[in-house]
Amino acid sequence: MYHNPVLLHESILGLNIIPDGIYVDTTFGGGGHTRAILEKLEGGKLFAFDQDKDTLANTPNDERFTLINQNFRYLKNFLRLHNIQQVDGILADLGVSSHQFDTGERGFSTRFDARLDMRMNQLQELDAAVVVNTYSLRDLTHIFRNYGELKNAFQITKAIITAREIEPIKTTEQLRNIVEKSFPGHSKNKFLAMVFQALRIEVNDEMTALHEMLLQSLEILKPGGRLVVISYHSLEDRPVKNLIRTGNFEGKLEKDFFGNPIVPFKSINRKPIVPTKKETEKNSRARSAKLRIAEKNLTIDGA
Repeated sequence: MYHNPVLLHESILGLNIIPDGIYVDTTFGGGGHTRAILEKLEGGKLFAFDQDKDTLANTPNDERFTLINQNFRYLKNFLRLHNIQQVDGILADLGVSSHQFDTGERGFSTRFDARLDMRMNQLQELDAAVVVNTYSLRDLTHIFRNYGELKNAFQITKAIITAREIEPIKTTEQLRNIVEKSFPGHSKNKFLAMVFQALRIEVNDEMTALHEMLLQSLEILKPGGRLVVISYHSLEDRPVKNLIRTGNFEGKLEKDFFGNPIVPFKSINRKPIVPTKKETEKNSRARSAKLRIAEKNLTIDGA
């Protein structure tokens, strides 16, 4: 196991596990959350999703457990293949796993010089090198502005396009050297992290996949079932928060004929749960984590 689970105790508690229930860990990774769920099950079942083939090595030998080597955007379809219509709880620990960050050749981290990759699914063709070297000025600017939330997105894009006209940008070090010229003068490490985040989100289509998984959770969860999500930046947290509060990603509260709010979830924690100082000192990845827990309302029929 290579995963140091963030907010482990809080997220497992949030699932409110029934020993004979059916649960889904949509982000298996190193299996830390999975193992904690299995400890609570007696006769229940746990399904886990992860598109990264490296995670297969972490599969526990347990007849109650099934690992599905696919993107969690296919949650509903693959559960149906296993004759599962609804489940008692869904856990999602979003973002990049510790293993992906710490494996230099995967190209996720600014700490290592490696080929520009950033693919969570190593079988797909689109990688960060393709994005950086072929995307238009308009599309690259959109990525850095919307996925990196970088105010100087246009300046970053111009620097990349100027550089790639001289020679292809193939490595993380090349990219760092190019974009550092657009560094606004605050935290360089944070700036570089946002640049890499923007490219990673584009390469893996992370926001669309997240939206699809969250919408499917409305249907797949049993009434009274729990949705537990750990996010690491505002782009992830915003749709989770809005879906829990209003049932949609826009955050627009809809009402029925009598003026009663139509909400599929009851929020268990009104404010997100964040790691303790002790946890962030032990695990730097936990610094920006936010945990939201919701329970599907009994009056909502998702079948």
